[in-house]
This record gives sequence, structure tokens and C-alpha cells, in this order.
Amino acid sequence: MARTVLITGSSRGIGRQIALEFAKSGGYNLVINYKENEQAAKEVLNEASKFCSCIMIRADVSKKEQVDELYNDAFKKFGFIDTIINNAGVAMSGLMMDMSENDYSYIMDTNLKGSFFVARAFLPSMIKHRFGRVINISSILGNVGASCEVIYSASKAGIIGLTKALAKEVGGYGIRVNAIAPGLIYTDMTKHLDIKNLEDNIVVGKIGECTDIAMAALFLASDKAQYINGQVLSVDGGLLI
Repeated sequence: MARTVLITGSSRGIGRQIALEFAKSGGYNLVINYKENEQAAKEVLNEASKFCSCIMIRADVSKKEQVDELYNDAFKKFGFIDTIINNAGVAMSGLMMDMSENDYSYIMDTNLKGSFFVARAFLPSMIKHRFGRVINISSILGNVGASCEVIYSASKAGIIGLTKALAKEVGGYGIRVNAIAPGLIYTDMTKHLDIKNLEDNIVVGKIGECTDIAMAALFLASDKAQYINGQVLSVDGGLLI
């Protein structure tokens, strides 16, 4: 019997690749979540539907009411959603002294509050079934921080704290909570960077691909990772060794 996975922010980038890898694995139904880019979400839906049963649902995860609707719509289609991947995220670079309160709210509400809202919405059914997987997408910046990325770094560090605390809180119900901390991954958010210069600082000598994160998520969601809980898996090519 197929399990069901929800990936937030899965219309592009890392989320898109996670959705496609779960679809191709053959063991999951798929809930594709997006905020604005309906056309991109449809393209993911069309590709994923070749391999599994899937739906797409529009929702801004920073809004509790929309997350509740996301849960209700997903439940109507598939019933129990046993795996959630909190991938939706935004970034903004600049000196902290130049950042406004609105900038702070924009980043923290999506990255951290969104992860909280989604986990809180889906956890009761996981607790009822005494089974669940929560995978939160953090960042290497959540571990070490970065100049001109203060708010983003803080939001990703918060995700690590949320992951570790929640793992302790719900682990006794058969629910595993882990995080992935991607390093430099080639996406729309990084393609403007000097990739060659950055690759010189990565042990394996190259920037990562979205597939690298997707395969890590697929592993953490699987029974092969049944004894891994409350951990942060760094997928960074050895950047932080």
C-alpha cells in the first residue's frame, strides 16, 4: 500500500526534485504544494502523474488558515498523510541594519513559522496512527550563519531547533523528525553566484544538485532510516568539514 507524502514549495528547485524522486520511487502518493507559480506546479504534476497518484494544492504556509485548508484538501484526496517535507522557503540578502521588520517577518514567517504550522496541522493524525515522518529542510547557514544572511540564517537555525525538540516530543508515537542541511546547491537562488570560485572550497570539488537533497529526503523517509531521529543530515559535499 502506497504511503503519502506532502512536499511544501514543490513547484521548483529542491522541492520540485524531491517531489519527482518520491513519485518515481513507486511507493508514494504525492501532494504538491505551491504558493504562486501554478504553471510550474502543473508541470511537476504532469511529470509526477506518470508514476503515481498526485494532486497539487495552492497554499501559503505562512498563513495558518491556508495550511488548515491544505490539510483538509490533502486528507479528502488521500486520507492519512504520513510524510511531510517542510521545504518551502524564501531568502533575502543584505546587511542586517538595512533589513526592515517586514523583511524579518517575510523570511521567518515562511521558513520557520511555516514549518511549525504544517507540522502542527498534520501531527495529530500521525499520532493517532502512531506513524509519521517529518523532514525539515534547513541549511548549512543554520549551522554556521553567513554575513548578509542574518535573518535567513536565524530562520534555518530555528528549523534545526524545531527538529530536535519535536523529535523528542513525538518520537514515542512512532514519528521520526529529522532535518537536511543543504550546502551549495544549484538552484534559481544560487545560479547568480560565482560557482567556479565556490567549488574550490568544496571538498568534492563541485556544487551540489537538487537530486542530492531529494535522495537524502527519500532515505530519511524510508524504513532504512528507522533508527535515525532528531538528526541534521548535512548534504554539502564536505564544505563544513
